[in-house]
Amino acid sequence: MSGICDLCGKKFGGFVYNCSDCSFDLHINCALLQSSIAANFPNSLHPHPLFFIQNHNNEIEPHCSGCQKPISGPIYHCSDCTYTIFNLHKECAELPLEINHPYDRKHPLTLLPQPPTHPQKCSCYLCRIQWKGFVYSCSLCNFDLSLDDFLFSPPTITVASHEHPWMLVSRKMSFVCDFCGTDGDHSPYHCDTCVLFVHKNCISLPRHIMITRHSHTISLSYSLRQIQVEDWMCKICYTEVDINYGHYCCPASCCRYIAHVRCATDKAIWDGRIMLEGYDERSEEVVDEPWNLITDVVEQIRIGELMVASEIKHSYHDHNLRLTFSGKTKDDDSQCDGCIRPISTPFYSCEQCKFFLHKDCAELPKEMPHPFHKHLLTLSNSDDEYGYSQCDACGCVYQGFRYRCYEGDCSFQIDIQCMLLSDTLKHPSHEHSLFLFHDKEGTSCSACFRELPSWDVAYRCMRRCDFSLDVGCATLPLTAWYKYDRHPLILTYSDDSEPSQFYCDLCEKEREPNDWFYYCADCDNSLHLNCAIGDLPYMKLGNKLKDYSHEHLLTVVKNIWNCPPCIVCGEVCNGQALECKESECNFTVHWYCLWNLPEAFE
Repeated sequence: MSGICDLCGKKFGGFVYNCSDCSFDLHINCALLQSSIAANFPNSLHPHPLFFIQNHNNEIEPHCSGCQKPISGPIYHCSDCTYTIFNLHKECAELPLEINHPYDRKHPLTLLPQPPTHPQKCSCYLCRIQWKGFVYSCSLCNFDLSLDDFLFSPPTITVASHEHPWMLVSRKMSFVCDFCGTDGDHSPYHCDTCVLFVHKNCISLPRHIMITRHSHTISLSYSLRQIQVEDWMCKICYTEVDINYGHYCCPASCCRYIAHVRCATDKAIWDGRIMLEGYDERSEEVVDEPWNLITDVVEQIRIGELMVASEIKHSYHDHNLRLTFSGKTKDDDSQCDGCIRPISTPFYSCEQCKFFLHKDCAELPKEMPHPFHKHLLTLSNSDDEYGYSQCDACGCVYQGFRYRCYEGDCSFQIDIQCMLLSDTLKHPSHEHSLFLFHDKEGTSCSACFRELPSWDVAYRCMRRCDFSLDVGCATLPLTAWYKYDRHPLILTYSDDSEPSQFYCDLCEKEREPNDWFYYCADCDNSLHLNCAIGDLPYMKLGNKLKDYSHEHLLTVVKNIWNCPPCIVCGEVCNGQALECKESECNFTVHWYCLWNLPEAFE
């Protein structure tokens, strides 16, 4: 038996304690924990009953929902919350619901389970640090105090990174933090010798960190009021950095990388690792191991001054692969087994089977950082149990190579095409350069008009035009082919035609006037995006996959002439489709109709 424990939220396999009436499961270790129902816990802080656990033996989610600190000692736990784990330190669960505090001498502060709703783009301290825990709040004064400030603000702090002690100024006051350059509204820490005011959290800012947005270690720098002789642009948010305040910059003499403190330490960008003083990135290199998945070079040829591997062994194929510099394959539909794009020279191929790899795909490194994700990514060619994967950057389903994160429970994965993108982009659809951004609330893609969810990455105009691109639209091929046109169709971003011309020449359905489309000016052919590139452009023809909606394996096929209609919607399957070749089935189905396949057999 496998599933998720309803106490600790972790996956299990094997023996468990189970209630069949409630579908409630417990790990053996969790079932043996001694617990009791907490009496009189206020509903204003949590709607469900809480269990008091004296000793949790590290079986519980590691952070307190109140103070956001690591769990330790006796705790209160909610077994009803399965999607968002709710745990509280005993001290946090027993906090008074109302306090008098010197920060607000006029009114008492009320304990709330989360900060009050603030306006979008609010720049207050709690919004900047993305505080999610309990707060003491005064709605009349619009003042909020986190538990971190209330419980963990000693009068003096001494740290190795600063030679003088920091003294707490325990009052409500406005200031600009000298380390991060952002506003504060209460209780700064003050260095009397250096005349510095800082947020409490900024005192412990690491001196050296590594982020996937840059190839070198970046270091915290702050100085006492210097004249800014040139504009410095943050390489993460692309707004100006005031170097009179703290910032992270690259110490390499030839590198001008710089970032705001808040940008560099954002949870979506930095994985929390602190680099030691004197760390050198080159120390991570393993000299004796190959950096890519070419396990052996069987033969080499000289081209000019370079020696090029003309025959190789690769980790992801059983036979030797030979290099082709020019010409075509026997099959015009041949695809690279790495990136699943059409094959082009130079490429490696297997003489015994239809296996192709672009030379660049064969030489992909085993591990790579990428600005889309804060952890190091590892090259893999294994699809999931259904025979395909879904890219977490562009959302497309694909087969072939991928880069995946194996850090803890993180399962981020990205296809090869998206892996080639960087944190900046120059796209022909817009006149200015674009930069990668994570704060997308209320933003829509300017190409497909889809509202961008919080977990997606996307690109925005550096000059703050109202222009954004999601990764799916940013990676659309710039050209496509249409079977009745001898010219390539060009990805086109606007249409000045008469409204009567807004039709697709393949499906003969209407086109939206503001949607991108593929167009041949010579032949005046216009196609919807999906009609031009198909529903499954990154699945390899002939490969098989399985789906819960059908008992047999389905084959990826390309239908051109006299193709059968989709068994679900009855429309013709132009381009890629899925086919069941079992004699009792023998049907074709669109990818997007697959979910309704069982209804077609009723």
